[in-house]
Amino acid sequence: MTTKENDCTIPESINYKDHWNAAYTKNTTEKLGWYEESSKETIELIKETKVEKDARILNVGAGSSLLIDELVQEGYLQLIANDLSEKALNDIKERLKEDASKVDFIVDDLVNPTALNDVDKVDVWNDRAVLHFFLKEEEQQAYFNLLKKLVKVGGYVIIAVFATDGAEKCCGLNLQRYNTEMLQEKLGANFSLEKSFNHTFVNPYGGERPYVYSLFKRRK
Repeated sequence: MTTKENDCTIPESINYKDHWNAAYTKNTTEKLGWYEESSKETIELIKETKVEKDARILNVGAGSSLLIDELVQEGYLQLIANDLSEKALNDIKERLKEDASKVDFIVDDLVNPTALNDVDKVDVWNDRAVLHFFLKEEEQQAYFNLLKKLVKVGGYVIIAVFATDGAEKCCGLNLQRYNTEMLQEKLGANFSLEKSFNHTFVNPYGGERPYVYSLFKRRK
């Protein structure tokens, strides 16, 4: 079975945890509409920060992304993988085998966090394709409140989201699309833009998905 981003059906009242667990249960990672063989854009931005290999890197909404595998291979020592779906994180654990011990896996909700509230401050907050799922103002506020709580002064924020001309839905869910200025407004004056670029992601089914990637540094 395969899935495209718009193949998922959404009832009027949705349990998002069940929804994402179902998506990762029904399909292998390579068949998911948001699968990317290499996370080179994210890796390059992490390298731009020049953080040490023992930097604390929190990957929010990691899903079953191969990014975690790549970061382990790059030699980063304090990796955190978060997702609402335990099935997605278990897929990463199974791939990594004994290397899974090098990653701290946290199943938690970014807009209603519990375990994440107790995480020590991080050097890098990395989000590839999560923020755009939060449509309500209170959800977005909760997301950025958590980010500001966890990212240390001098730390970095990497956000990759659907651009304003990007897809309107992913896995049946409506999206809030962004540009760099909108992200800057959400982060506030204590975060400075270090780098930003547009990137068109081509999904496993040949669909073009315009993204915007941004790297911010926390100054205060």
